[in-house]
Order: sequence, then C-alpha cells, then structure tokens
Amino acid sequence: MYQYILAIHIIFVVCWMAGLFYIVRLFIYHTEAQDKPDPERKILSDQFEIMERRLWNVITIPSMFIVIAAGITMLVLDPGWLQDRWLHVKLFFVGCLVIYHYICQNKIKQMRRGVFKWTSTQLRLWNELATLLLFVIVMCAVVKDNINWPYTIIGLIIFVFVMMAAVKIYKYYRLKK
Repeated sequence: MYQYILAIHIIFVVCWMAGLFYIVRLFIYHTEAQDKPDPERKILSDQFEIMERRLWNVITIPSMFIVIAAGITMLVLDPGWLQDRWLHVKLFFVGCLVIYHYICQNKIKQMRRGVFKWTSTQLRLWNELATLLLFVIVMCAVVKDNINWPYTIIGLIIFVFVMMAAVKIYKYYRLKK
C-alpha cells in the first residue's frame, strides 16, 4: 500500500510543480501584454486570465492537496519517518513551497484586478525560487541523512547565481532584439 501512495505522491508533485512553473510563465506573458496597445492588450489579458484560472483550479490546487494528503498518508503508514532529521528539513521546504503557492494565488487575484506590481524580470527570478525549492526537497527525499550540508549549501549558492545570471543574460538578449 505504501508504494502506491508514494507513486501517487510523486506523480502529483510533478503535476503541482508543472502548475507552479507554468503559472509564473503565464504571469510573465500577462505582465508583458500590458505594454501592448488596445485592443491587443485587452484580448491578451482576457485570454491569460482564462488560462491562469483553468491551470490553477484544475491542475495546481488539486495537485497540491493530493500531494499533501499522500504525504500525510505515508506518515500515518510509517510514522517512523518523523524521527529522521532530513524529513524535518524537507517538510520545512515543503511549507515554503506551500507559501510560494499561495503567493502565486494572490498574484492571480491581483492581475485579475489589473494590478501588476512585479516586472517580467522579477517574475522570472520568482520562477527560479520554485526551482530552488524543488531542488532542495528532492535532495532531502533522495539523499536523506547522507546530505553533505556544506557542499549542498555551496552548490545551492552557485545554482542561485547561475540562475540569476541566466535571467539577466536572457533579459539583455531580449532587449537587444
């Protein structure tokens, strides 16, 4: 039974993360559409709102709840996991991912009201935070207590700088065109 719940957990983690990654991509396009003249801006904004709503309500929110339910079920089936330090670290970062999820939900509501507080570059950097959280969560789940924290932290710092540089380089080339 545990293996089936684990499989469901992993499948819906993939779905949840796909929803989180794609929603921020839609935010970027939605934000950039605000620079278009009317009626193009109105048409694009209406379409992005539909896409955001469907993605969020049909894929992302249900997936998050299934991930959490499957995770809790696995802990009920094998409560010994709660004694392991790696799980506490993983759950902390899963909590951060849930907060990230609800911040994205708030962005959907803001954009629906015509409030665009973040630039497309800020949104691109925001998208990389989900990547970083996913990286840490998977490392904890796979490597468990064998994580070499100094090397992992150094690797994450390098990863963050590489991602930030990639966003800046992309912005440079995008503006150059």
